[in-house]
Amino acid sequence: MEDKVVRFSVSLPESLLKKLDEKTLDKGYTSRSELIRDFIRELIIEEKWEKDEEVVGVLVMIYDHHRRGLSEKMLEVQHSRVHNILCTTHVHLDHDSCLETIVIKGKPDLIEEMVTKIAGLKGVKFAKLVKTALV
Repeated sequence: MEDKVVRFSVSLPESLLKKLDEKTLDKGYTSRSELIRDFIRELIIEEKWEKDEEVVGVLVMIYDHHRRGLSEKMLEVQHSRVHNILCTTHVHLDHDSCLETIVIKGKPDLIEEMVTKIAGLKGVKFAKLVKTALV
């Protein structure tokens, strides 16, 4: 069920409104309202992560698949919390590098602990956690 859209008015200094309009265009939004809705959603998601509510994280990483034992170590970390792993995606980027995403659902501290363990493994070249939640 979709929420009823309510219009309200916001007062801003002219210089701030100009920056808002620039951001709206730069980010490809069709209106100020869409940009502001996304900002509000981001704040709500941050709050859920801070309040220790159930959230979802997406770990994006690039690693050297030739590194001996790395795949096994990554799987060991994932299997220790298999009930929190929603899915994984594995992509071969070139002869040496793979990109993998892991979607993890649970409490923020559990997700961040898993990410830290995996990101710290030798052979992981890049790791970034995207934080999200139902809003």
